[in-house]
Order: sequence, then structure tokens, then C-alpha cells
Amino acid sequence: QVRLVESGGGLVQAGGSLRLSCAASGRIFSINAMAWYRQAPTKQRELVAAITRGGTTNYAGSVKGRFTISRDNANNTVYLQMNSLKPEDTAVYYCNADVHSFVDRREYWGQGTQVTVSS
Repeated sequence: QVRLVESGGGLVQAGGSLRLSCAASGRIFSINAMAWYRQAPTKQRELVAAITRGGTTNYAGSVKGRFTISRDNANNTVYLQMNSLKPEDTAVYYCNADVHSFVDRREYWGQGTQVTVSS
């Protein structure tokens, strides 16, 4: 069984910063791509940023230049540094990982962490 646990969400004023973390644990052989998604009330879940095992990154246009995704392969952890936050960044942020376990290969999701940006 593989588990993703996010941390680092909270309430911040517009213009502020937050750093999200997501640690994967369990019977993991390796992790391919890792990503952050978010879902605001009444909206669909959307990709925020993704990173390959080799470090290639991809960002949604709305966060490019403000957010930075990174990972620590040795500790199966992915981070999202969020700067210059805006009220429209308010959402539940979910970690996603493409995991090779000792049993199979599949995607896993974290439970989500709330980010609220006040104006």
C-alpha cells in the first residue's frame, strides 16, 4: 500500500507565500512523474505543476513565474513553493504520483490540503 500525505497549506494574505510538501510512503520501488493539482469550489480539478523523475517541469499558465515545483527522489517527496499568491489561488491542493510499487504501477492521490488566500 502506498500513501501520499500533504502538508503546508493554510491561510495567507495576497502577495504572501506558502510551501506545500507531499511525502510518499509504502512499498515503493520508484516514482515517475509527480504533480500538484488544485480544485476550487464549483470548479474542476486542474493541473498546477508537474515534474518528472529527471526534473523536467511543467506549469499551468496561471502560476508560471510564481510557483516552483521540486522533488527529493531519495525521500519520495515533492514540494510546491508558491509565491505572490492571489485570491484566485484559493483551492484544495492535491498531490499526485505515478508510482511503481512492488505490486503494480498506478497513480496515487493525497487527501488534499486547503490553501486560502485573502485579499
